[in-house]
Amino acid sequence: MAARPPTRMRAVLLTGHGGYDRLEHRDDVPVPAAADGEVLVEVAAAGVNNTDVNTRIGWYLKNVLAATDVGVDEGFAAASGGDSAWTGVGVSFPRIQGADCCGRIVAVGSGVDESRIGERVLVRPLMRSPAAPPPACITLGSERDGAFAEYLTAPADEVYRVRCDWSDVELASIPCAYSTAENMLQRAGVSDGDRVLVTGASGGVGSATVQLARRRGAEVVAIASEDKRGDVLALGADLVVRRGAALSDHPGAESVDVVVDVVGGPGWASLLDVLRRGGRLVTAGAIAGPIVELDLRTLYLKDLTLIGTTYQEATVFSNLVGYVERDEIRPLVARTYPLRDIVQAQRDFVAKRFAGKLVLLVRD
Repeated sequence: MAARPPTRMRAVLLTGHGGYDRLEHRDDVPVPAAADGEVLVEVAAAGVNNTDVNTRIGWYLKNVLAATDVGVDEGFAAASGGDSAWTGVGVSFPRIQGADCCGRIVAVGSGVDESRIGERVLVRPLMRSPAAPPPACITLGSERDGAFAEYLTAPADEVYRVRCDWSDVELASIPCAYSTAENMLQRAGVSDGDRVLVTGASGGVGSATVQLARRRGAEVVAIASEDKRGDVLALGADLVVRRGAALSDHPGAESVDVVVDVVGGPGWASLLDVLRRGGRLVTAGAIAGPIVELDLRTLYLKDLTLIGTTYQEATVFSNLVGYVERDEIRPLVARTYPLRDIVQAQRDFVAKRFAGKLVLLVRD
């Protein structure tokens, strides 16, 4: 018989939009109980993602127009209103963030087979919405409490058993970044022989995209800073273009089939210039700024397709679990931190002096 979970746990509470002082590490947070159809997961490790910072600083609010790094220390003074979460509604505080969860099932709610207790699992971060049909969805750590805690609950069918010899840290690098990347590639129809340009290629989503695009047989052109060039090449990029370089020179005008972008900002318009006629641009982020310049003549005269992605079909995550179990991908982990050092982890995350993922050790 499985041991009964404790009644209290360590967790990091986000108490409101703002600076790092809004992250409160506590050891007296009630352990949640698995409701009907849910499981209770004991969290082992949790990755750090852009969405953690974006939610804390209030960047998703439509009256915030700046790049994410502008508000990382104190949040945005303009962060007011009700559209502060992925779904376009307000975040309920206090909230336990953390979209990346690796752990084990330690209890189940009614309607869930008790044989699942003991499974090593990953939790799908983009979950089906209980209130609306697709493409509506909810996010772990945004619309419901996430992995910056010793325990979390989730719907049983959103929790995937994984059989592999990877460490907890490696597995915790997968859910958010890799599902975002796989979803973009799937939605853009990337296949063998495509030439794909990846922005922000040294980050969590970018490094995942490089690997997953190569897995599909694509030729990968990656944009990254010069000091991270070796890391990105090791992930499978065929060519690394220095961040800030003129894309008209490398890779050149009308030279790629697909652009996978999580950066946005002032340089976004140049991404359309490197697309071949009939090319596709897919995006799932805008860390350099959400407002971009678009010449509609470029869009329609080149027959381009622009694709925005958030909602994910369930096959995206089940495919990822398969890639992990067959060892077809491997995450790049830059550094780990104990949960209590979440502020330092976020400071290092926004400084971008690393390649790959930063991971919090919940069980330290």
